[in-house]
Amino acid sequence: MIQNTSFAYTPSEDESEKASNSYVMSLIAIMVGLPLPILNLLATFIFFIANRKATYFVRWHCMQALLSQLSLLVINSVLFWWTVAVVFQNETADNRYFAYLAIALTFNLVEFIVTIYTAIQTRKGKHITWWFYSDLTNSICSER
Repeated sequence: MIQNTSFAYTPSEDESEKASNSYVMSLIAIMVGLPLPILNLLATFIFFIANRKATYFVRWHCMQALLSQLSLLVINSVLFWWTVAVVFQNETADNRYFAYLAIALTFNLVEFIVTIYTAIQTRKGKHITWWFYSDLTNSICSER
């Protein structure tokens, strides 16, 4: 799921810290904005915008963190509104609801653990790529 690859150059201490902070920002946003999934995406997007003119290493990791938050937004929004329907609109919580709840919680837990690992490794100057997100990040983020 994650892979430690080499980058074109060795990032400086400042670059490593900024890249690591992009993942830390998404973790803080998850803790603060848990009931409202859009807050996680907004916080990570604002951090990305603030670093859009940074070095390629920093921009690349900000984009990877942003893309992971985008997928979390979709998964958590569906769960949030389905839960609202169950609680306030007398919709029944059937097996499909509990299966989706289990999948969403698992996905969030895995993403949380991988984000912590990536933040630590990126702070050390290592280039950590995530399956699926790294290919998208490479497509979107240019070296210029």
